[in-house]
Amino acid sequence: MTPLIGFAGAQFVPLVSGALYWPELDALLVADLHLEKHSSFARTGQLLPPYDTGMTLRRLERDLMLTRAERVFALGDSFHRDEGTSTLLPGDRAHLQSLTDRAEWTWLSGNHDPAPHTLGGACCAELGVAGCHLTHQPRRGIPGLIAGHLHPAARVAMNGKSSRRACFVWDDELMILPAYGASTGSLNVLSPAFHGLIDRTRMQVMLLGRGRVYPVGASRLVNG
Repeated sequence: MTPLIGFAGAQFVPLVSGALYWPELDALLVADLHLEKHSSFARTGQLLPPYDTGMTLRRLERDLMLTRAERVFALGDSFHRDEGTSTLLPGDRAHLQSLTDRAEWTWLSGNHDPAPHTLGGACCAELGVAGCHLTHQPRRGIPGLIAGHLHPAARVAMNGKSSRRACFVWDDELMILPAYGASTGSLNVLSPAFHGLIDRTRMQVMLLGRGRVYPVGASRLVNG
């Protein structure tokens, strides 16, 4: 049975892909897709196979089929650069169009993709909905804030061994989603970037495992 995340008076279902399903709103939340990341690198001479966008879109399609969500909230950095909206391969563009046609879609701006676009759905900077506040960059002072940006991961030590996985991390005020994109890095939740954002005394972590998600106690977390 998939464990639930209780946050801001609501119950959420964390998916092994890094998406977050909100049953009350029949909504799927995803952060940091970074579509067209490899094509962006290619423009600077770093030639990488342009398969990351297709992989991410297929992952997203599976999650929409699994949850049957009628709404999607993409929490910023959906594209690795603003120009990524114009470099989509024809097949990827058609695939994305089919996804935005099947659900009510809201794109939130990120630091990588601040400009609005016309790929389907609505674009906005941030959004308040059902007692939560959706945005890209995490910050303190707004209870019920759900964000992305930091690509959280956790290293867990147990029985003399350790394992590092992407994760959901939250406290009483703020939740940060893992990066959803097929070609994204991650940052340990114990790193300085999270200091002052997540309350260590109330921090909760849900790891993305192989085929399931699972909670881990903060006492098992290590740097690295």
